[in-house]
Amino acid sequence: MRTRLLAVSGLSFALIAAAIVVVMTRSATADHLLADCEPTADPTMTVARLWDEELLEAVRNDFPAPTVHSRNLFHTSAAMWDAWAAYDDTATGVFVDELVDAEDVQAAREQAISFAAYRILVERYLPTPGAEVLVTRLDDLFESLCYDRTFTDIEGEPPAALGNRIAATVLAATIDDGSNEPERYVDPTYRPVNEPLVVAESGTTMIDPDRWQPLQLDVLVAQNGLPLENNVQEFVGSQWGGVRPFAIQGPSPDGRPPFDPGPPPRLADPATRGTFQRDAVEVIRFSSLLDPDNPAMVDIGPSSLGNSPLGTYDAAGRDVNPTTGQPYEPVIVPVGDYGRAVAEYWADGPRSETPPGHWNTIANAVSDDLGNDLRIEGEGPVVDRLEWDVKLYLALNGAVHDAAIAAWGSKSYYDYVRPISMIRYMGGLGQSSEPTGPSYHPDGLPLEDGLVEIVTAETTAAGQRHERLAEHVGEVAVLAWRGIPADPESEAGGVGWILAVDWVPYQLPTFVTPSFASYVSGHSAFSRAGAEVLTAMTGSEFFPGGLGSWTIPAGSLEFELGPHQDVVLHWATYRDAADEAGLSRLYGGIHVRADDLRGREIGARCAEAAWERAQRYYEGAA
Repeated sequence: MRTRLLAVSGLSFALIAAAIVVVMTRSATADHLLADCEPTADPTMTVARLWDEELLEAVRNDFPAPTVHSRNLFHTSAAMWDAWAAYDDTATGVFVDELVDAEDVQAAREQAISFAAYRILVERYLPTPGAEVLVTRLDDLFESLCYDRTFTDIEGEPPAALGNRIAATVLAATIDDGSNEPERYVDPTYRPVNEPLVVAESGTTMIDPDRWQPLQLDVLVAQNGLPLENNVQEFVGSQWGGVRPFAIQGPSPDGRPPFDPGPPPRLADPATRGTFQRDAVEVIRFSSLLDPDNPAMVDIGPSSLGNSPLGTYDAAGRDVNPTTGQPYEPVIVPVGDYGRAVAEYWADGPRSETPPGHWNTIANAVSDDLGNDLRIEGEGPVVDRLEWDVKLYLALNGAVHDAAIAAWGSKSYYDYVRPISMIRYMGGLGQSSEPTGPSYHPDGLPLEDGLVEIVTAETTAAGQRHERLAEHVGEVAVLAWRGIPADPESEAGGVGWILAVDWVPYQLPTFVTPSFASYVSGHSAFSRAGAEVLTAMTGSEFFPGGLGSWTIPAGSLEFELGPHQDVVLHWATYRDAADEAGLSRLYGGIHVRADDLRGREIGARCAEAAWERAQRYYEGAA
């Protein structure tokens, strides 16, 4: 074994060695394979893909903390890369940079990758709610590859020892990376400025309406259905801006986050008060579009929704599919079906793998669609699928890891309010459009006919639009989604006039809105980061064949009955898909446009840095 370098950022070798020696050595077969074993793992997938898929399954069965999962995705990907790079004369490793000889390089790589990934995943997900099932799955995959998991030696050239050594190094090198892993990623220093908003009651009281307000629910359940012990939200990941990144710079000396987006619109700032108010009304407008009985139709195809410049909603559309040479056809669906479907699809991934994991599923699907024509940046020689996978995962998950750091750095620094608090607070103050009108308050909601109105004696008369609000004359009403119906499997909540102080986003009543500040949108940052890496990796901004799609079947919504018909989401490019992911959070009532658009910009910058850094590892220049 020729050791080039042990690359560990910010950690002494002595500390790593101390961490490594706790791993005990047991007897194993000479080649560290199970005796009389025939591999049964899916032969169409590389070992890197198999472990990535297993990691995604672990994410689905854990609490949906995208910060934590993006970190696990990156560290596992870096370990798999280091195991692959150890058998390459050019490439350099991220955490462990060794050059090792082997008679059968492919077999050695597969074994080293598997031992490294297995050790990290067991360590990281053993404390999770589904640990028993998860570890059994990890054991089963390990044994389906015919590897002997009782072999825990870290010494010498054997691929299994190399994999164990890489895993031990990664775990030791990242235990103090700022995530507070030893305390289960909890930040004991954060205290919210505002007392909790009790969702079951009308309105809210806020000390500072520009700052995040935790929610208090009768029952608090994570987005993937796991019950939470406390019924009051706690800020998840408030320390994450200080986590050690892959390619970007950390926070500035004055505490400003990486790629500081500048302050969001604030109600207390006269220069931005109007923008703050308009942003809140825009979210109400999106909510008003979620009516399953709305006859309006919308074109959701690439010719209509695609091709927005970064940081804008100015969709120029795309005329021609570059692969087929044919125009992109319109995709016409009911607007109420589209809004609800897109809000649910992008909320947490199709199977609750959180946004970082969702972009791994997209990347894996793209890799499958490319078949055997795998060329880094779309040029040069064809590479084998294992090389493609480890390079893709290093860049992709390095980018989403850094996107979490930059986005949550902004969330913590600006501590920005969520739409539910904005709308309820301003609606409780009154309206801000007519100084001589009823219920005027300069910090109230702006009026808009047909969307935000004052309840009057005339509008509450029999058969009129505010008839149900007859006891609330003089208060602010909004046309919005009415909330989860009594029987979501057979009913839809629909859209109607409700009091602004009772507004809720299009979410489950046990979740309502995420447990962290709003600005910037993590979905937007993760998605744009993923889209940019896929663009760079494949050498094309377009999905294979010039079109990506996903079908939300009729009647498959979780929050209520719907959609009426299949809704097939279409995207020409990875960026178009990422833009829809960001916009979906406005349909869902989770974010305002400032959160989304600045998040997209941050994600793009994280991807640029990650791709440049990944290439240096590919080329041996790191």
